[in-house]
Amino acid sequence: MSDSWDDYADGWDSNEDVRLYAEEAFKSLSEIVTLQGIRVLDFGCGTGLLTEKISTQAKEIVALDSSEKMISVLKKKALHKVTAIATELSERTVQQEQVFHKKFDLVVASSVCGFLSDYESTLKVIKSMLVPGGVFVQWDWLKADESAEFGFTEKTVEAALIQAQFTDITLSQPFSLTSAQGTIPVLMASARNGA
Repeated sequence: MSDSWDDYADGWDSNEDVRLYAEEAFKSLSEIVTLQGIRVLDFGCGTGLLTEKISTQAKEIVALDSSEKMISVLKKKALHKVTAIATELSERTVQQEQVFHKKFDLVVASSVCGFLSDYESTLKVIKSMLVPGGVFVQWDWLKADESAEFGFTEKTVEAALIQAQFTDITLSQPFSLTSAQGTIPVLMASARNGA
């Protein structure tokens, strides 16, 4: 596997598993959040497959990804109500980028958090970007125990969300994906900015 997400950008949207993941994530999101008329941050948006689906209902979406090539693919889609930005998410980014000065009703992270170098610190930044009562939703591969190579255990996600002072934490397994490597369940976590 390449170290750079840029290397995957050109073929990302034609990957059937990637498209299915976005469809299932959107379906599970729609079951817990009313998207109509809200302001959304799609953190780690990639080429915007989930952004595209959310944009049909949300008032405004900021799509953020560290991969310039992924953002380039997204920008070519010319989605209405979507501002796409290629940068890392950090406290500094939030302070410097004007688009982040207004808080979000919803932050989504689809298959992103498992790749972060500091998941816990990023959660604190995300919480600071939400309006009081705003919701954070993440989807990541579920691993049965800590020894597995990638993904999260439910215990790890719950502990990190509690440490970041989120409230109303809910964990579920809304879908699984099957590939040559077997069937892998997806962990969905939702939490609220209670303060």
